[in-house]
Amino acid sequence: MAQQGEKLLACIHCGLCLEACPTYVITGDENDGPRGRLYLMRAVAEGRLENTSDAFRTHIDRCLGCRACEQVCPAGVEYGQLLEASREELSRAQPKSDFTDKVLRFVLKHVWLSRTRLRLFFGSARVFRDLGLPRFLLKTGLARLFSQRAHFALALLENSRTIFHTSGKSVPSASQTDGQSPPVLLFAGCVGGGLFARVNRATERVLFANGFKVSAPEDQVCCGALHAHAGDLDGARELARKNIAAFKSGEPIVTNAGGCGAMLASYGHLLANDASVAEAAAQFSSRVRDVSQQLQTVEAEAAPLNKKARSVPDTTNGRCVTYDTSCHLLYGQHAGDASQQMLSAVVGPNFVPLEGSERCCGAAGIYNMLQPEMSGRVLQEKLDHVRETKAQILATGNPGCQMQIGAGAQLAGIKLQVCHPIELIDEAYAQAGVYGDGE
Repeated sequence: MAQQGEKLLACIHCGLCLEACPTYVITGDENDGPRGRLYLMRAVAEGRLENTSDAFRTHIDRCLGCRACEQVCPAGVEYGQLLEASREELSRAQPKSDFTDKVLRFVLKHVWLSRTRLRLFFGSARVFRDLGLPRFLLKTGLARLFSQRAHFALALLENSRTIFHTSGKSVPSASQTDGQSPPVLLFAGCVGGGLFARVNRATERVLFANGFKVSAPEDQVCCGALHAHAGDLDGARELARKNIAAFKSGEPIVTNAGGCGAMLASYGHLLANDASVAEAAAQFSSRVRDVSQQLQTVEAEAAPLNKKARSVPDTTNGRCVTYDTSCHLLYGQHAGDASQQMLSAVVGPNFVPLEGSERCCGAAGIYNMLQPEMSGRVLQEKLDHVRETKAQILATGNPGCQMQIGAGAQLAGIKLQVCHPIELIDEAYAQAGVYGDGE
């Protein structure tokens, strides 16, 4: 924390961040807001508070890391970076000894850092999901016999399912593009590739339809966001170096997950003190774009519908669609508006705005497993607003948000299907014949 001294001094204590902070709004506790947490960080950095104190751990752990405070801060405090440094401080000074944290640290170190083990992990999760076991355990109530946390975890897994059938269509190969097609590199992501491969395929199809040549480097690994959120910055740096090497060719790096995109865009900061890779890391970060941002570079959006389609289909069959902005897509990548515009291009009059769309849903990586009570309270606010829209479909640009809102809606008895905006674009293209009748 001592190395972050100058950044901590940037806070002018105005308090504008408080109402933007979901945890402060819920508890009303100054220490559960960004300003209070910055006070605690500064006290630790200056030696006035032990880094093992309960107050420091409690209020740093309660932070969602949504970075909404950065958007309203007039002093430009880099709160997200300070939070990660604080969690690293906690991890080194006083590792937790409870079962959940031990499992987390084991998984991050021995599973997430190994491509083979990670594929096995997600492969097993897919088999478990596709056999319908989470649905069975939830419907029978057997899931609750394990624990409330396990019950919600099963609901999260159940809500990683698809709601469309376009995912079965083939993905165009690079050889099908002409020599003039601008190349882009797809970042698949660990959760994205493991549980949401259909979103990656939809992304490839939509980019192809808009004239891009898409490839996905085989050597890419997890972005490192989960490690950074858990205070394991060394693990995050290890993964970052591998991704920089895998994506060294120089083309734009396209993501479809807000959390991954925000992490990839921070590699320049993460590796700034490593002279051997600092410049490459900064260049890597400058190339990261959400798929909605990439489509805007050619003013694409609904272009294939306008130029190639027989007619613009009603993809939603008359159902209302709303949109929830991923925090890290909005505050980390600054692409929330681009994603909503991409969605509106095909949904049209069926779109209904969601109040509080910019507020965190409570997923925050693995926060919903580590802080289930606070996560649930944040999620409840989101679900209340979702009910008000009367929407049957909710689109959001991050897999964690999709599972969180879907699980919350399912357990609350709300009839809601959750998907990625690119899936709706993909479905519209398919129904309109953009991909051809023979696929």
